[in-house]
Amino acid sequence: MTHDRDRPLASVFRNISGGADPPVVETFERSKTIFFPGDPAERVYFLIKGAVKLSRVYEAGDEITVALLRENSVFGVLSLITGHKSDRFYHAVAFTPVELISVPIEQVEKALKEDPELSVFLLRGLSSRILQTEMMIETLAHRDMGSRLVSFFVNPL
Repeated sequence: MTHDRDRPLASVFRNISGGADPPVVETFERSKTIFFPGDPAERVYFLIKGAVKLSRVYEAGDEITVALLRENSVFGVLSLITGHKSDRFYHAVAFTPVELISVPIEQVEKALKEDPELSVFLLRGLSSRILQTEMMIETLAHRDMGSRLVSFFVNPL
């Protein structure tokens, strides 16, 4: 299977096949949980429409937003990266109404082995997330609150 360089990642995720559990399109209303920390990491997600907030909740009850994902983002991939099954680390919530594709992690692993170009698509998505995270850290570390808000709205993650 070969991919055109401009082929949208959504179509790549829709066409991952094999097994009894095909990729599915799911919708979530605003504020609905997609997964909780500690849930088994069984699926990989591709965000088609909307925004998803990834956060961590600490023992004192503080919640820290670690990422605000926009359309064409991939998430729920930690098990792919670590190479072993793990539980979810973050709380994923629909920040707006959301439409996403979810694919069983085993099928994504199989597709990555069969189609090396899929790895390039996934790497692009993860590279974008790293850049967003670095920009967020820089903004939080070096600006006052007013500048942070201006930066967020001018250069939204």
